[in-house]
Amino acid sequence: MPNRSNERLEQRLLKVIAKETRGKRASCLRGFLKSLSWLFSALVQLRLLLHKHRIIRASTLGCQVISVGNVTVGGTGKTPIVETFARSLQQKGRKVAILSRGYKSKKTPLWEKILKKEERLPRVVSDGQRLLLNSDLAGDEPYMLASNLPEVVVLVDKDRVKAGKYAIKKFGCDTLVLDDGFQYLKLQHRLDIVLVDYTNPFGYNRVLPRGLLREPMRNLKRAGFIFITKCPPEGAPELKAKLRELNKHAEISECRHSTKYLENLYTRERVELRFLKGRKVAAVSGIAVPEGFENGLRGLDAEIVHSAQYADHHRYTQQEIIETINRAVEAGAELIITTEKDAVRFPLIDRCDLPVLYLRVEIEMLSGADAFEEWIDRICFR
Repeated sequence: MPNRSNERLEQRLLKVIAKETRGKRASCLRGFLKSLSWLFSALVQLRLLLHKHRIIRASTLGCQVISVGNVTVGGTGKTPIVETFARSLQQKGRKVAILSRGYKSKKTPLWEKILKKEERLPRVVSDGQRLLLNSDLAGDEPYMLASNLPEVVVLVDKDRVKAGKYAIKKFGCDTLVLDDGFQYLKLQHRLDIVLVDYTNPFGYNRVLPRGLLREPMRNLKRAGFIFITKCPPEGAPELKAKLRELNKHAEISECRHSTKYLENLYTRERVELRFLKGRKVAAVSGIAVPEGFENGLRGLDAEIVHSAQYADHHRYTQQEIIETINRAVEAGAELIITTEKDAVRFPLIDRCDLPVLYLRVEIEMLSGADAFEEWIDRICFR
């Protein structure tokens, strides 16, 4: 129940931030959040200053370290970028480890931390040969990455310096990819790849908690490569120009998330996208921007007759899925469609009255593909 309460509070705050909630109380709350944003922004800049002048020193591990991250919270489509990047490095001969903090993965019980005084090792989601942990223990994104990258090591630990040392010593890795690592300054990066969401690039132009920015947009100058994600087919020239003003030297690439096929969650049967044309479907999602997912279904000529939207990273219960299936049947749905990220959190259902399928999404480069390949070659063959 505490998790459900937190999710409801999170959703309400997002509506206040986006000014979807009106009234005097909401306006006063926005004013209070604005004052907290000034404090948060000052602390962020102080931290960066301390690292810049080496008052706080970053660790170096003697190998390639590349971070892939955001300046906003949630919903930029980071996981497919990390997957594409790690696969490209691995295919060109690097021994790659992805280091993740395992956001919303199952925590180690306090009693175990107290009793086991020795240093805990990072959680090994994949050792580059076998998938070793489920999504509950690993977290959604690390589990997805380990499932789709069978020859890449995936580790979970809040201390990614420790995880990096373990990847080098235990698995012989020579390239570390920090998942969500732009703000992780304890480990020195050779390259920072930053994702900017075309649909909400500047996080309501406010730093947390009044907006969605983790740090001021001017800090994009630290990035060596910027991906504008979720672009329309014609690209994003105006946004690209604004980002160029913030960063004079970074390569900027426009890309979009391209749906490749459907896969049955329980039978693993793959289905072509044209299967959705004219079908009545129920859309189920627990992601930061469910509207993009649902608009994608409509773009495939599916008719959404029931929509179930949950908070980002929501962990489904059997009862929730059973109720969703029943409501979908009542609405006349022929299928239940969800995202790949949600699929790893679906519980096993002994009886399923409707097929449950998820969309397999990959990155499609609209511009900057040559520059991206050049970066890969520089990293691999410096």
